Amino acid sequence: MEQKSYFAHESSYVDEGCEIGENTKIWHFSHIMANCKIGKACNIGQNVVISPDVILGNNVKIQNNVSIYTGVICEDDVFLGPSMVFTNVINPRSNVNRRGQYTKTTIKRGASIGANATIVCGHDIGEFAFIGAGAVVTKNVPAYALVIGNPARQTGWMSEFGHKLNFDKDGFATCPESNEKYKLENGIVSKL
Repeated sequence: MEQKSYFAHESSYVDEGCEIGENTKIWHFSHIMANCKIGKACNIGQNVVISPDVILGNNVKIQNNVSIYTGVICEDDVFLGPSMVFTNVINPRSNVNRRGQYTKTTIKRGASIGANATIVCGHDIGEFAFIGAGAVVTKNVPAYALVIGNPARQTGWMSEFGHKLNFDKDGFATCPESNEKYKLENGIVSKL
């Protein structure tokens, strides 16, 4: 009998053809569909559905009641909050089959998406971006950006530790938790 290097609760389903990294945990009533690639040390909460061919990096945390549709890629260290939503087509109709027309969405390394947020397909989320709870993302989000509201609007910048950055007149900011320094120049944030 093959020994699994990951944990799957007895009420969950993992379809054939999936690659699941060591120390990943799949909790109650979740379904991992065919040919998914899931990295190491991920935590997949209760009642999560991961559609065929989805790719998750290492250390991705998915809270309860999330569906991740074909075409979504989450890089390492992504956080998906409870009941957040991805869409997979721009113009869904019940009587029109759009399988195979899924629009790709990439969530870059370290990004966090808050509870009940909606990511409209085809809009990428930059590294360490922070999507506020309930936000509706209808355009690309830059790295380190803080966006909130419906439709989501950028209201600031976030550190890699999840703190709002307050830039001085010269364009420098310090994370209050990590003491890491950041520079804002020409609308782009970089860590120094």
